Amino acid sequence: MARTLLLRGMLAGVLAGIIAVGFAALFGEPPLELAIGFESAMDHAAGHAPEAELVSRAVQSSAGLLVAGVACGAALGGVVALVFAFAYQRVGRAGPKALAVLLAGAGFVTVTLVPQLKYPANPPSIGDAETIGLRTALHFEMVLIALAALTLAVLLGRHLRARLGGWNAVLVAALAFIAIVASVQLALPDVNEVPENFPAIVLWRFRIASFGTQLTLWASLGVIFAVLAERALSGRRGPARN
Repeated sequence: MARTLLLRGMLAGVLAGIIAVGFAALFGEPPLELAIGFESAMDHAAGHAPEAELVSRAVQSSAGLLVAGVACGAALGGVVALVFAFAYQRVGRAGPKALAVLLAGAGFVTVTLVPQLKYPANPPSIGDAETIGLRTALHFEMVLIALAALTLAVLLGRHLRARLGGWNAVLVAALAFIAIVASVQLALPDVNEVPENFPAIVLWRFRIASFGTQLTLWASLGVIFAVLAERALSGRRGPARN
């Protein structure tokens, strides 16, 4: 069954990746092109020769974007499916549909929402090449901290459920998660390398498009995998629970 769920999770991820690529092409490429144009203009004004492109922008915005989206979606779908296979009927009483959506939502919160609240996405024309290692490390550190905070919150909620009841235990766990994440985000250093003359509207639209692409990916993954997982489990563990 785990193999079946893994394959269906990867299939759901591929489909979700294609949907997310469509969103990114519609809403992400326009501000990205403007940001690249800004970078080219700044290099020209400084007298810097343009760097040779290893991969053309035409390929990056078409086949490259599709391959990246499908690969990322398949990987995330596989991870969600493996966690689903472990958690189903072991953690909580959620049915396959509810559990799949909850796992996708948890993935979005920990992998996208929490890190981007502290370190939002920037177009390629923003940032110092010498600090890219630091910025990448801080981003992944925020992801790991969010995952750890979510794990602690889930354990706390399960521990308090018998004493406080289901709803109150979830509320306390959610507040604990927020408190941990907020404390860590206040402690971690800020990274602000946006040039003063960079168009604010371009930066805003790029960040919204980046966030929207990730939201589309995780939401599509959750919904598609919920349907596929329920079909895989129907008839094997009794009636499916919603």
